[in-house]
Amino acid sequence: MGTWEDIFKERGKVFVKPQEDMKKVIRLLKKEKVKRVLDLGCGSGRHTLLLAKAGFDVYGADVSEAGLKITRKWLKENGLKVKLKQFSCYKKFPYKDGFFDAVVSTQVIHHGYHKQVKYCVSEIGRVLRTNGIVFVTVSASRWKRRATKFKMPEVRTYVPLDGEEKGLPHFIYNKTIMKKDFSDFKILDLHVDSGKHYCLLGKKSI
Repeated sequence: MGTWEDIFKERGKVFVKPQEDMKKVIRLLKKEKVKRVLDLGCGSGRHTLLLAKAGFDVYGADVSEAGLKITRKWLKENGLKVKLKQFSCYKKFPYKDGFFDAVVSTQVIHHGYHKQVKYCVSEIGRVLRTNGIVFVTVSASRWKRRATKFKMPEVRTYVPLDGEEKGLPHFIYNKTIMKKDFSDFKILDLHVDSGKHYCLLGKKSI
């Protein structure tokens, strides 16, 4: 396939079940009196829908128009309204500084080279208000079950040569790099979930 547009056109809804920490994240967002939330890389809408049902003012963003089309349909079926935009998370986000109270992004931002991923993290920080909440999950290992062959164009960067994510770069994190890249955030929790993704919950500290 090679692009998220191809993946969503071929498979439709991808990742329907919410990420395992989302209930805990939503409880924290409510405790912190969060109102405006960005679902970055919303895909086909699993967390966009969940956050909207929880009563937040939700903004969804994805690089794939096919994914956003599925999200729109799913929201309409549930009588929910969300502001959706198409853009790459590796370019400047189309939002003002400090616009969001929280940013949620699961299994998204690691699909690039490290320079791109770090830029995305800086943009997450830019659009978050001080003390805003971030919840991000990124790859902690190669997905061997989804591809059998890889190339490695940069350190810790794998590009599958077969499988459903063929051609998509994957930057593989470790705990040290996570802490360095998210140094502008106070880390509240950092663990690896059952899908072998680092899960970082934090607050913007500056």
